[in-house]
Amino acid sequence: MFVTVLLFARLRELAGVSELRRELPDGAVARTAWESTVSDHAALAEFEPVISCPVNAEYARLTTPLNHGDEVAFLPPVSGG
Repeated sequence: MFVTVLLFARLRELAGVSELRRELPDGAVARTAWESTVSDHAALAEFEPVISCPVNAEYARLTTPLNHGDEVAFLPPVSGG
């Protein structure tokens, strides 16, 4: 199956791209998409404990099952004032 991975803020800066198309095995979960992305962009790995992970624009857990055509976003913590 194919999913679209969206990267935001510092993740986008480190990867050098904001959107990736990933081929994942059937039965994949959001963590599978994350691990696939980190395999090509190792600098993202340190963010795993703190990322947010919406699937199809709804906040989800890394254990959320994925389907063909889903959109998975990864967002680091946001700070500001």
